[in-house]
Amino acid sequence: MGITKQSKSNGEGWGMGFLLIFFSEEDQNQESSNRKSNNLNQFSSSSSLKRTNSSQIIHKAQSTISICILLLFITLLLFTLSTLPSATTTAARRLYRVPRRHLTSQNPQPPSNLSHALQGMGTLYRRGTRAMSELVVAHAVESLTQNELRLFLRFFHRSPLASKSDLLIIFPSKSAAYDTAIIQENDSFLKLLTRYKSSNVSHSLTSFDVTPFTKLSKREKESGEPIWGRKIRSNSTGNGVSESTQQSYGSVAGFDVEELDPENSLSGFLDHVPMNLRRWACYPMLLGRVRRNFKQLMIVDLKEFLVVGDPLGRVRTQGAESVLVSAVGKHGKKNSEKTHPGRVKPVYSGVLMGGSRGIRRVCSKMLTDIVRASMQQQHKKKNSVADSALFNQLVQNDHVLKEVNLMVSAESLPEVSSLGSELGSHNLLRSNHGLIRAGNPNLDVNSLLMNQLCSFAVDSTVYSDCH
Repeated sequence: MGITKQSKSNGEGWGMGFLLIFFSEEDQNQESSNRKSNNLNQFSSSSSLKRTNSSQIIHKAQSTISICILLLFITLLLFTLSTLPSATTTAARRLYRVPRRHLTSQNPQPPSNLSHALQGMGTLYRRGTRAMSELVVAHAVESLTQNELRLFLRFFHRSPLASKSDLLIIFPSKSAAYDTAIIQENDSFLKLLTRYKSSNVSHSLTSFDVTPFTKLSKREKESGEPIWGRKIRSNSTGNGVSESTQQSYGSVAGFDVEELDPENSLSGFLDHVPMNLRRWACYPMLLGRVRRNFKQLMIVDLKEFLVVGDPLGRVRTQGAESVLVSAVGKHGKKNSEKTHPGRVKPVYSGVLMGGSRGIRRVCSKMLTDIVRASMQQQHKKKNSVADSALFNQLVQNDHVLKEVNLMVSAESLPEVSSLGSELGSHNLLRSNHGLIRAGNPNLDVNSLLMNQLCSFAVDSTVYSDCH
């Protein structure tokens, strides 16, 4: 009995224990399932939040890209519409352009592949065949026309000086018309050189002496490459002689005043600085950079003067400090102190030539005098400084130019109108004048001289305006 009761009590205790254990595990499982469900809910809510943020970011990115594409399309559309009228106007102008007789009948745009002339500055229009020891610096005034530029280049290319010197032109501003004119005249010169070399025309009937351009001394053949532009290797012919040693002509380059005088040095002293004055501020930088490359220099106003000979031949045997100026007067009359006692004849400020050192010194002194004169006249009109008057004062001041061997030409430069019988014949192109002046503005110098050039058989085939 006792055993039975004890066994029953033990069975009930085990059963209760079993129930407690069972329900305890069930509770734990339920709590675990609750935690899992909570974690799942949190994960699902976090995932949905992330998906929402991602979709919003993608939507914003798509909107931004769409806006950018739309703005780009609108910009291109506006640019196209803005260029249509100008293109139409240009086409209409070309269609209804009235032909006029100029030195050339075509005005194509200059090529865009023109290289720099020197140290990232200037424009190189033509690279010469060799290094030259002489340099012609021509300046263009504001009133220079395209036809006047062409005329200067045509006569310069015919002169013996073109076979011995480089030509640099200083412009008041950049001009596509000037670029076009220079490029076309360079091409015409090369055609002229080629056709005269291959022609059998009598020497007395030609306007162009090809000898200085083709007959080179040994020293000239070994003079090296020009300093302008990039160095290139010359092509050799079958005989082993390079093409550059068979011909001799100089480089042609142009500079803008903003490149040589970027600060406009005289603007603080003058309200308006014309080209005749500002050019003196350009010479120090330009001539200083090439001072070791050239022995003789010539400065010339290409609107007022034409090169028809070899003017530098008069100073080639002089020293580096020599400077030659030309007196103003009627052609053929000698300048002497007897005719004007106690008075020095006025000289041209538009042309001077000589040794490189003497030319640089005169240019430096002239710039100083321009500044001094403008400061002395502050109470007057600031534009009362005259290039010609200041240059004549400088020439007559022996103390200022004591380091310069100044020479005044005994014969003044002739005008085109005063040449008389020399016009209409080849004598002008073979004359010993070296330089001539355009002179009378009422005289159509362009037509007069170009008609003379067009009268020669070879020349008439080279220039389109001769047809």
